[in-house]
Amino acid sequence: MKIAQISPLYESVPPEQYGGTERVVSYLTEELVRRGHEVTLFASGDSITSADLVACCPRSLRADTGCIDPLVHHYLMLEEVFKRAPQFDLVHFHVDYLHFPLSRRSGISQLTTLHGRLDIPDLAPLYRQFHDMPLVSISDAQRRPIPSARWLRTVHHGLPEDLFRFHEAPGDYLAFLGRISPEKRVDRAIEIARRVGAPLKIAAKVDKTDQDYFDAVIEPLLDPPRVEYVGEIGGKDKEEFLGGAYALLFPIDWPEPFGLVMIEAMACGTPIIAWPHGSVPEVMEPDAGFVVEEVEEATRAIEMLASFDRRQCREVFERRFTAGRMAGDYVNLYGQLLEKGSLVEFGVAENLLDHRPTKHPIRQEITVSTRDSIRLSHANQQNKNYRPKESGEV
Repeated sequence: MKIAQISPLYESVPPEQYGGTERVVSYLTEELVRRGHEVTLFASGDSITSADLVACCPRSLRADTGCIDPLVHHYLMLEEVFKRAPQFDLVHFHVDYLHFPLSRRSGISQLTTLHGRLDIPDLAPLYRQFHDMPLVSISDAQRRPIPSARWLRTVHHGLPEDLFRFHEAPGDYLAFLGRISPEKRVDRAIEIARRVGAPLKIAAKVDKTDQDYFDAVIEPLLDPPRVEYVGEIGGKDKEEFLGGAYALLFPIDWPEPFGLVMIEAMACGTPIIAWPHGSVPEVMEPDAGFVVEEVEEATRAIEMLASFDRRQCREVFERRFTAGRMAGDYVNLYGQLLEKGSLVEFGVAENLLDHRPTKHPIRQEITVSTRDSIRLSHANQQNKNYRPKESGEV
């Protein structure tokens, strides 16, 4: 197939450091090329890819100090995409809803993977208006705020199988990796580390919008070397950071659409202590760590990790979250779309999915018995049997 992948321009593909969407676009693009597809990547000019690269700006917009209005560059990219659209069998967008008016009128075969949170009230009327846009979710949980959108299926993210080495021996520190903002709850991670008496290393990006929060709330809690902020990391440094950790703390307080860092930790064999928001119960399973709701539960879960099997954690990644599995899911979906022809019409959209609310397939709880011991309990089926929803599934 001749496939166009349309990436955001904020980071290079792949990003040098932080950047989830562009990183996933890179993994998907490279795996599609490896499988013999003709792929054209629309991205920033400093991107590195084996596909044909259409450079839509000289460098990633976050790295370009002269960029004032990033939307300008994205609209110029969309103009180039639609000029070239007849060259492709299918166009795969990763830029949210920016292209919707153009795609609706073009008649091209296309779909959009949504990578962000969808619980923003402003989005509801937009997705009602563009009810005919074929969409892919990155978790079933991501869909909940707009269940009546035209969801084709859920495709969980995946990583190249050899990207991260398995680390059999645990390190002696707890890790937090991602972005510093109120909803990511770095403060909660610091509290957990202090309660168990373990060092905490924080590798995280601080956006301009969150700088005041970092300065006022997080920086006063830092206490090197017990609580150490190591800055933003990427590449090989990320593997060493995650693989060398005793556990990854993922104490989020928001509807996480996916949480790439969870499967990065799994690939290293590093267990995860996570809060059950957004995609977490869907991504996690018992062999990957614990899902908790309170700091006290988190501390008790960490005490249980002395007997944790890191090899089984790695096997969760290999079974569910490789780039090969992700690309295979997308190739199957591309084929279905091309068989149907253009799915975008101005009339009432075809019902591609039963939109009843999604039930979490796993509920992990850590409960304290009267003898002050820990019990890990699971309600519903274990995630070993979990499969994301496809078109028409209940």
